[in-house]
Amino acid sequence: MILTWEGWLTIAVIGLVLFALASGRLSPVATLFSGLAVLITTAALTGSERLIDASALAAGFGSTGLITVGLLFVVAAGLTRTGGVALLTKPLLSGAGGLRSAQWRLLTPVAGLSAFLNNTPIVALFLPVVDDLARRLKVPASRLYLPLSYAAILGGTCTLIGTSTNLIINDLLRNQTNDPGLALFDLAWVGVPVTLVGLAYILMASGILLPDRREAMEERLDPKRYTVEVEVVADGPLVGQSIEEAGLRHLTGLFLAEIDRQGRIMPAVAPSEILQSGDRLVFVGVLESVVDLHKMRGLKPATDAVDDLAEPRRERCLVEAVVSQSCPLIGRSIRAGRFRERYQAAVIAVSRGGRQLTGKLGDIVLRPGDTLLLETHPSFIERQQDSRDFYLVSGVADSAPPQHEKATLALPILIAMVILATTPWVSMLNAALLAAIALIATRCMNLSEAIRNIDWNVLLVIGAALGLGQALENSGAASVIGDQVMTLTAGQPLLTLAAIYLMTLIATEVITNNAAAVLVFPIAMAAAESMGVSATPFVIAIMVAASAAFATPIGYQTNLMVYGPGGYRFLDYVRFGLPLDLIVMTVALVVIPWVWPL
Repeated sequence: MILTWEGWLTIAVIGLVLFALASGRLSPVATLFSGLAVLITTAALTGSERLIDASALAAGFGSTGLITVGLLFVVAAGLTRTGGVALLTKPLLSGAGGLRSAQWRLLTPVAGLSAFLNNTPIVALFLPVVDDLARRLKVPASRLYLPLSYAAILGGTCTLIGTSTNLIINDLLRNQTNDPGLALFDLAWVGVPVTLVGLAYILMASGILLPDRREAMEERLDPKRYTVEVEVVADGPLVGQSIEEAGLRHLTGLFLAEIDRQGRIMPAVAPSEILQSGDRLVFVGVLESVVDLHKMRGLKPATDAVDDLAEPRRERCLVEAVVSQSCPLIGRSIRAGRFRERYQAAVIAVSRGGRQLTGKLGDIVLRPGDTLLLETHPSFIERQQDSRDFYLVSGVADSAPPQHEKATLALPILIAMVILATTPWVSMLNAALLAAIALIATRCMNLSEAIRNIDWNVLLVIGAALGLGQALENSGAASVIGDQVMTLTAGQPLLTLAAIYLMTLIATEVITNNAAAVLVFPIAMAAAESMGVSATPFVIAIMVAASAAFATPIGYQTNLMVYGPGGYRFLDYVRFGLPLDLIVMTVALVVIPWVWPL
């Protein structure tokens, strides 16, 4: 087949897009849309039908796969917002007794959950869990963070809803062929072996190939220390547990200074001390750990002001505010100054020079420069942004108090979604839509939270990549590239499958996984059609290769999420991830043609 000028233009534009994505100088959204703008404008000026027009681009953003991905973000947020995931995993993690044991107990539930929930919020939820395990077991957290990301990636290969890539590619397969597409658990044939072998590699190799980065992590700790007071909830899950069992002994950047038990102060608390209902625990530590403490099931802020705020807790967030010299409450205690009534905010922690403040939180006398951590409505930030009472007002990201009482509702909703999706009568889109509606209807989250937790950047990247993939097909460039792949592999289906897998993997390691998968898809389809074989094995290979990217921090979003907290360097990913890339590829290329014959 002869390549037309439209094909050359499409290849040139996509080449420039890939180069820009790999360089990291522009955001993926800006890069992909710039490439689309060139192709759409050229099509409009020349009248060519071999490129993509605006209507075809709009159709891509309305694909069922893309809409399903957006709904699954809502479902995942509902589970994390209610603490449902933590409720499932805490009993498993509490028995860890060493690095290998901690890894096994951490990675197994992470991989399992990532098969059904978006792995980005799963990793975000488990970051403080890694801190707790590392401190409690005195093991390097750098040998837990990257395994955490890898386990989430591996788990996503096990089901159709494990990653957004699976849904998008499956949607393309159904739209462009007569194939009915994959069922929810079809990918398990390859995903489960890949996950088991991958987890075995992590357990065996992490102690050798991953460095101890404890010094790098300590350098990243915020020097600012808060004094925070929390109360053990009556009849809560922590009553009757020891300090050690409750996970309160080795919190990263946070230590338990004392317990106030019915007016009796207990300093230097032993880890074997049993918690009682109504105990008031005084901690001193960094902001990130205070936020984690704020979300812990069985604890609540010790101040009664939190209960007296007008807004429901699910609508609140945490805000930092630095007291100015002109604040009218200078020289008065938080309680006497009626801070809650004046500002519609409850003080839950105070930082002053990094030292512990004595006495009850409400009795602390405010001074200029004190940093207050407030629980309040997000509108507080707008009201006080330019106020003379505070030098600086800023919101704390991801700080909304979880609704632990709703966890028993959120978990059955997830289970029901999975069961419905396995039936022949309800599509994945329908099941995800019903689950999202149920989470909102049961007040596990409200509509504004649902919208806020959708990662719109991911959806825009997917939609734009679909447009470029369509241009690659319309222009004939996909067929020409597919023919070249056929020539290089001598027309051997198994070698062509390996080439498609490798092409997807390399692209994923340097650009976004969704974009890589969508751009390789038309090439794979052209190669399958040219050989007269089923396209399904090639589609499976793209799904696995686009998800299983371990050798660079930019290969997958969760890899980037643990880069800073783990104190890693780029070569850490290459050393530990490249062998895993090759292992997963080998397993996939053995299993795929066996389950889906070429």
